[in-house]
Amino acid sequence: MEQTTLGIGTRLQHTQYGPGVICGVRYATYLISFIHHGIKEIDKTDTNLDEIIPENVTVEVETVSATEKSLLKILRLWADVSEIVPLGDRWKGGTMLLQPYDKTQKPKEIPIDDFFHKIVMLRDRLRVLEQNINSNKKLADEDKVNIQQYITRCYGSLTTFNVLFKNKENWFVGDKGSRED
Repeated sequence: MEQTTLGIGTRLQHTQYGPGVICGVRYATYLISFIHHGIKEIDKTDTNLDEIIPENVTVEVETVSATEKSLLKILRLWADVSEIVPLGDRWKGGTMLLQPYDKTQKPKEIPIDDFFHKIVMLRDRLRVLEQNINSNKKLADEDKVNIQQYITRCYGSLTTFNVLFKNKENWFVGDKGSRED
């Protein structure tokens, strides 16, 4: 494939995954929706890709918002920077009560702010783990994909806690939410 960046909507043929359409463009990879294999992240230099009908071909790599997201990921990876994520207004100052089934045991009260902070830290650490997996030179691509699927399932398990977030863009998104319709 050429040095130009193929755009969203480009139809491709992959020797392993068959026909597909680019649904996302990143710095070094394309997100491609394959008819029989779902969405896969494929390196732009993959020799198994043949373009059929190019769309939106540019020399630009990413949009500004995509660049900002990439920069945030790099900062999180190297500087251990955590973004400030606001707790939903209705939960501020609230508490969680963990009530044991055995009524003779004392319940545990936890400030929601503290619990929310732990959830956000968990999310940040999962993101750093993702970055470390993606940048690991020793892992094969297939291993990276398999581990990524487990991380995506972890995000899916954490969607219960989305009710605590003030802004929807901070929500956990699992496997179903990552697919584009």
